[in-house]
Amino acid sequence: ASLVRPEIIVRPNFARAAELGVNAATIGETIRVATTGDYDQNLPKFNLSERQVPIRVQLPVETRADLDAIKRLQVPAKNGSVMLATIADVSIDSGPAQIDRLNRSRQVTFDVELGTRQLGEVYDEALLLPAMKKLPPGVTQASVGDTEVQEELFTGFVLAMGIGVFCIYAVLVLLFRDVMQPFTILSAILPSVGGAFFALLITHKSFSMPSLIGLLMLMGVVTKNSILLIDYVIIARRDMGMNRFDALIDASHKRARPIVMTSLAMGFGMLPIAMGFGADPSFRSPMAIAVIGGLITSTALSLVVVPAVYTFVDDLESIFKRVWGKWTTRPGQHKSVAPKPVAHGADD
Repeated sequence: ASLVRPEIIVRPNFARAAELGVNAATIGETIRVATTGDYDQNLPKFNLSERQVPIRVQLPVETRADLDAIKRLQVPAKNGSVMLATIADVSIDSGPAQIDRLNRSRQVTFDVELGTRQLGEVYDEALLLPAMKKLPPGVTQASVGDTEVQEELFTGFVLAMGIGVFCIYAVLVLLFRDVMQPFTILSAILPSVGGAFFALLITHKSFSMPSLIGLLMLMGVVTKNSILLIDYVIIARRDMGMNRFDALIDASHKRARPIVMTSLAMGFGMLPIAMGFGADPSFRSPMAIAVIGGLITSTALSLVVVPAVYTFVDDLESIFKRVWGKWTTRPGQHKSVAPKPVAHGADD
């Protein structure tokens, strides 16, 4: 908080001022003009050949320090003018050297240099301080800066994640021309999220705004690895005539190398940031750790989870097609059968 300094305090007597037709704005304007001068845009100007010199009229320095002179200031009223002492109490007291406001309320701002520590961790420790637990009457806590952004991000994270997953699903439906198999590709997101949380846990990093950004980055990479696998399975079954099991085994064998290479490249690229090298490690390190943890689990489990989910989705799709075919066939409606040709002998 700003340090206090001696100053002249003017406390209006609002009942007496209203009786004489004086409002608080008039009192403040009178004192301001007498002590500091009028606003710059209202000051008269002395015109020179090349510039204008503003003319500021105010009381002398020694008069401004004289309480009796301040009390004798004339304030415009309903019937002429009245002395300031008749409508206000004037005294010398201490007040803040600077007043900061937030939403029209006075505020005290704490700027903290985090260094290598996490914002969420420091913020939780600050809330546990005795002074923060028992705030004086009329004092409330407000979050600004990175803390405010983090709270807003947590609030809208579910919506952002849902929209992201929906956009990925829509693109996959257009690419594969199937409404069921995109669920197989999206199933790889769950192991990656679990790996990201586990990596943050073992490295003692808080789940903060950078971690959320890392999860959003992770969704695209994990989805791409699943697309490599499922796309090969679909091509193998459609163009090569393989059955489902052989197609899955062949796809896992041939697509394992590009999946692992992609994950290793991104993981090693994020490793210096995760270790805290570079600027602002407190912000970037949790993001990189979340990405690396998610890549490890998604790469290790994508060759197991995604094929298993594919079999369930394929069985469900087959059952749905059979039920749909029976439901669309009307009772009593039979398929037309072409008559078999009858062979006639030579005698006929």
